[in-house]
Amino acid sequence: MNHLDTIAAISTPYGKGGIAVLRVSGDDAIAVADKVFCAKNGKCLAEAQSSRAIYGYIFEGNGDGRRQIDDGIAICFRAPNSFTGENTVEISCHGGILITQKVLTSLLAAGARLALPGEFTKRAFINGKMSLTSAEALGDLLEAKTDEQIGLARSGMKGTLSGKIGEIYGSLCDVLAAIFAHIDYPDEDLADVTHDEMLSVAKENLEKLRTLEKTYSTGKAVAEGIPTVILGKTNAGKSSLYNRIVGRDAAIVTDIEGTTRDILTESAKIGRVMLKLSDTAGLRESSDKVESIGIERARRSAENAELILAVFDGSREPDGQDSEILEFIKSLNGVKVAIINKSDLGTLPYFEELKKQFEFSITLSAGSGDGFDTLEKKIEEIYIDKDLDTASDAIISNARQHAAIISAIEALTIAISAIENELPLEICCAEVENTLSSLGELDGKTVSEDIVAKIFSNFCVGK
Repeated sequence: MNHLDTIAAISTPYGKGGIAVLRVSGDDAIAVADKVFCAKNGKCLAEAQSSRAIYGYIFEGNGDGRRQIDDGIAICFRAPNSFTGENTVEISCHGGILITQKVLTSLLAAGARLALPGEFTKRAFINGKMSLTSAEALGDLLEAKTDEQIGLARSGMKGTLSGKIGEIYGSLCDVLAAIFAHIDYPDEDLADVTHDEMLSVAKENLEKLRTLEKTYSTGKAVAEGIPTVILGKTNAGKSSLYNRIVGRDAAIVTDIEGTTRDILTESAKIGRVMLKLSDTAGLRESSDKVESIGIERARRSAENAELILAVFDGSREPDGQDSEILEFIKSLNGVKVAIINKSDLGTLPYFEELKKQFEFSITLSAGSGDGFDTLEKKIEEIYIDKDLDTASDAIISNARQHAAIISAIEALTIAISAIENELPLEICCAEVENTLSSLGELDGKTVSEDIVAKIFSNFCVGK
């Protein structure tokens, strides 16, 4: 276990509440807490049983100036049996803003320093109490907005992904050991596996990595969200669809063309999928400077989106503007879904031909909600693998993990090709080592300090 200085922070949300919890962690955590907390029975915390709640009094100041400011509960968790793997004390006091701050100030005066964002969880990672993917999953749990996100995060915290990566890593270590044996003792049969067995194991693990990589579509859709833009001409019903998806009147809806002049953005759940949803200004030629800026922003947003919901007013005859918008939509790289809107007003035959120009199409009424469930199911079909259980399967859930998996796949593919073509074993060895390095980066074995710092900086202070 690493030996680090002692840190302290408020671990409950800032504000008034029934109680507040302050966490102290480090080699001197118990000694620091002893200067602030006094058990009612008079015993110091150093004598307290681990994981046992103790009632007592909380003080500020030293010597003659020492005075009681609250009463509460202290619990000692001794290393390595704590969240961080270090000596840890949690003090619960009454949840007033001032009193909580006073207790923290007392802990800092007693020898602790203020914890950095995510530093408790970072120490748990450094001290081997959790893998990097498990730590990321904990961060996802804290930010979860849907039941699906909670299930995915809990699976990651239990080590489902970490365990799968560990299996592949261990198997490839055996392959690497066999290659080293062939290199060091070419004339002796010292390797545990033959050339063919080595190739078979490498191919088997490559297939496992590819299967894992495919889970990212589901993981991203649930955890990160799909960058999505609602696109179309003025008064096609884009803002009505936006409001229908976010579940409230977030965008102004009127019969006046050009009501939306800037991009409205919000995270919203549709079925099991999280969307990073943007409502945009209607695409058309405009002499209005403000509207023109909004239209240009709409175009840029569409070019960067991964999902384009192209909205058409199915009750009105198409015009040249529709054709121009259609050509623009065809130039985009994202997944395109044609939304033939205002079905409650009737849908013209032209739009049956338009649907054929899209891989996916839905007819609905954003105003009444008719057909909206069909859109929901279609988006789920596009992004969610129905054979995956997000609460129990190993799933890649963020871009960092996905990049590491891609890197591992590329390196292992080269290694297999080298083995098959009987290239020098040193080449095979280097590529298997690159594969292991990528897997180690994914789960924290070889990850750089900069990446670790960036991951934990997204956590709140006190976690």
